[in-house]
Amino acid sequence: MEVLIKSFLDKAIAFAPTVLLALATFIIGNMIITWVSRMLGKIMHQRGVDDTVQRFISNIVSVALKVMLLLSIAGMFGIETTSFIAIFTALAFAIGTALSGSLGHFASGVMLLTFRPYKVGDLVTAAGQTGTVEEIGVFNTILITPDNKKIIIPNGQVTGGIITNISGQGEIRVDMNYNISGSNNLDHVRATIQKVADACPYTLKNKATDIFVNSLPVGMIDMAVRPWCKSEHYWETYFYMQEHLKRAFDENGIALPKPGMDINVVQQA
Repeated sequence: MEVLIKSFLDKAIAFAPTVLLALATFIIGNMIITWVSRMLGKIMHQRGVDDTVQRFISNIVSVALKVMLLLSIAGMFGIETTSFIAIFTALAFAIGTALSGSLGHFASGVMLLTFRPYKVGDLVTAAGQTGTVEEIGVFNTILITPDNKKIIIPNGQVTGGIITNISGQGEIRVDMNYNISGSNNLDHVRATIQKVADACPYTLKNKATDIFVNSLPVGMIDMAVRPWCKSEHYWETYFYMQEHLKRAFDENGIALPKPGMDINVVQQA
């Protein structure tokens, strides 16, 4: 027993400097990693990088540095780290192959957050879906449709197609078409539509509302109405015009087209 105790104490004394050095390396290394992560975050913030990307890149750098720190500490104790690196590399390759689709969505998310073709609150059409951007994640973009449905689109599908930022310019034109009866006086119709557009609280008064004859179907006049508004007031403008134009048409005697049918009566002997 005395021999075992003496052997244990000798080994403990022999390893004590290494243990203390490893402990000091671990503490100081963690302090340096924390400092590097914070500095990296500040630099990205100063350059206007999105908060989501900032946190993600800072976490990736922190994890990578901590793995390197642990491998360095393992080497202090004489542990062969080459095998650990080989296993880690093979594991990373296997995970990357299995999650190739997810990694593609992640890469697309980083592109969206970096180049910012749209931002939260914009009305966009992406991957065939139209809605207001609620969240831009590293894997998915979340849209809220006008009927309050939540649509989650993988970022790979967003960047793989055409993105239409409807409200990205700050001002937007609201395109509408109305069919009226061909018997109406055109000047009277145009003046009525203009009056409603001027009364709308959301239309831009410094931009003219376009009111044109779009086409002349049989017995009808197809009017194209194009007021301008702030991007965030798109739907308010659209629905205001729909309701108040109907009221104005009724009040001003503007007739709407009615379905017609020609009936031929053949009298047989």
